[in-house]
Order: sequence, then C-alpha cells, then structure tokens
Amino acid sequence: MFLDTVLTRNPELVESAAELHTSGAIPPDTYVIDLDAVEANARLLAAEAERLGMTLWFVAKQFGRNPKLIRAIAQHIPRFAAIDLPEARILHASGARAGNLGHLVQIPTRSLPEVLAWRPEAVTVYDAANAEAVGREAERLGTVQDVLVRLQGAPGTVYPGQEGGVPLDRLDDFAERVERLPGVRIAGVTAFPCVLCDPVTGEPEPTANLPLAVAARDRLAARGHEGLKLSAPSASSVTTLALLARHGATHAEPGHALTGTTPLHAVDAHQPERPAYVYVTEVAHTLADGRPAVLGGGFYPRARIKQALLPRSGARLAVQDAPAENIDYYRLLDVPATPDAARIGDTAVLAFRTQIFVTRSNVAVVAGLSRGTPRLCGLYDALGRALDQETPS
Repeated sequence: MFLDTVLTRNPELVESAAELHTSGAIPPDTYVIDLDAVEANARLLAAEAERLGMTLWFVAKQFGRNPKLIRAIAQHIPRFAAIDLPEARILHASGARAGNLGHLVQIPTRSLPEVLAWRPEAVTVYDAANAEAVGREAERLGTVQDVLVRLQGAPGTVYPGQEGGVPLDRLDDFAERVERLPGVRIAGVTAFPCVLCDPVTGEPEPTANLPLAVAARDRLAARGHEGLKLSAPSASSVTTLALLARHGATHAEPGHALTGTTPLHAVDAHQPERPAYVYVTEVAHTLADGRPAVLGGGFYPRARIKQALLPRSGARLAVQDAPAENIDYYRLLDVPATPDAARIGDTAVLAFRTQIFVTRSNVAVVAGLSRGTPRLCGLYDALGRALDQETPS
C-alpha cells in the first residue's frame, strides 16, 4: 500500500531496514521506524495546528506505544489521547501529558483514582453512569474534571466493537443529569470517526459524525455551557486539519499522520508528512508451485498489502490475499520470474497501514537517517516494552 511512497520519500529507511535484518541486528517480523521522520512529522502537525488555532492530542497505538517515539513527539505535541488504560500508563510514564482519556475505551472505574490524579485535560464519557463515576472520584480528589460527551455514531459509521455513546436526541437528558454532579464539568463533545479518506482517491471527507458533533455542541451551548471543545478524530493530518477547523473542530488526534501512513499518503507521495516505517520479514520456505512464503506476525488484516521488495535480488512480488480470520503464520508471494529471485532467509521489505499494538511484532527504532548516520537505538515489543538495552540518545 505504501511501498512506492516510502521508496520515493524515504529510501534511506528501506536501505537501513534491509541492512539491519541482513546483518542479524533485528529479527523478521519487525517494524522499523524512522525516529527523525516521526519527530519531523510531529513538528509539522504542531505548526499547522498552531496556525489554525487548534489543539492536538497525539495517539500512540498504531506505532506500538513506543516510549522513544512518544518522547520525540511530545517535544512538539505535549498531550496525548489514550485509547485505553494500558496505553495511558505507558504514555504517562514516558513523560507525555494526559490530554483526552477514554476516547475509544472507557477508563475502568477502579482505575479512575490513578488516572484522575494525573489531572487530564479531558475524560471522554459514553453515558451518564461513567460521568457519575468520574465525578465521584474527582470530588474525592477535591477537583472538578472536564468531560467530553461521546456521541453515538450516525448510522453506518460505527465500527463493530466500538458501539456506544449518547444519542443526539437524548443529549439534553444526559446533560441535565450530569450538570447536577459537583465533580465534573461538561467541556465538549467528540465522535468517531469524523473524517474518512476515499479508498480509491484518498480524498478526505467528513463523515456524518462531524455535523452530528457540531449539532451536539450547539445544543450544549444553548444550555449555557461555554468554551466547548469539539474533538474530531480519524485521519487527522496536516492536510485535513484545515478541513476540521472549517467545520468547527477545536481538537484533533493525529495518529497515522505521525508516521506518514494515512490513506491519503498511500495515493499522494507529496503529502507534507514523510513515511516513517516499513515492515521487515524474510523468506521462510518455497511452496512446490514456486510461491515464496514469508514469515508473518505483523500482517494487519485491514492493511490492503500489495507488494514485497526483496532487496537482494531487487524483485518486487505481489503479496497474495489471506483470510483475516486466519493466524498469519506466513504470507504467500507470487511466483517470481526467476527461481533465484527469492531464497530462504532473504530479506523482504513491505510498507502498509497497520496497528502495531494488535500484532505480535517487534519494533526497531532507528535514529540519524536524516543526517546520513543511521543507528539502531532500541528494540521493543508491540506494546512498547524494551527487548534489549537502549542505546543512549
């Protein structure tokens, strides 16, 4: 999906990743991430948000909650949006500040004392019961916690496993109940997804959830709430921030833009953010019909993977589709033009959209590519835990 883009915009990353695997410095099933590019992308996003008067909360799940990358991003975007409690803990421990907690997964009630002590800018709540739980703990801490109301998504926009939120036609009932709570303040609204990119053209367009969130904010403003935030996550990038601002969003939650891997980047190699990761594996065996099998572990089901590059021979082979319900022990490539193009142990480099935190992959962070002095500065698992001794920055 992104192989042409990364070869055009960041060929040094491909070369470095291949060398790391060939030399044995990293194992197969490893995402190699360019630290310099991630930090540069964060800087671009922060500058555009400042120009538009918006606030950013960055997301870390897609790059494996990696602490080294978190620290680099936080230099430019200090606050994070954590999708769940384990991610929030890693982000907090890495020195980033809590922006929006609970924006996809509600904070478990027994963990509220821990996270509210961090003084997050906002906590997203899906219903009045969650707001009440936040309010009780905030009151016990002697504070008032700002909450964002998660709106129930418009029909046809909600992903399975992400159901929930306050229906617009019940927002007044919700607000009346929450306004009586001394420990919380309704500070704004959010919905998901608010922007999606066309799968063919990559063109970003608002979903029905964005006007829904605007209508909800207006309804809360009519009840007397002031200074309301509107966070509009999904596909947030330098290009889409202006679109969000035009529709009234005050906050965005960039994730894949930090690694230059939104769907827009797949079709437009000239987006401001540079692609910042590749996936490295190796040829494990060859089937009797000549198809090479590469080791798996990181083939995200929704990635729409197209091709693999075998640097030793220079071959680019199509990656065959595989059922999402199967474990990706291997992934098959098309038969190469010559048998010698794919040998056992050969490095394979791919580039596709992923969510590293749901894979069983490794993450290798490389620094110095922008200066022509690449070095491996850490190897981690898919949840941000170091697998070796980090090299000092």
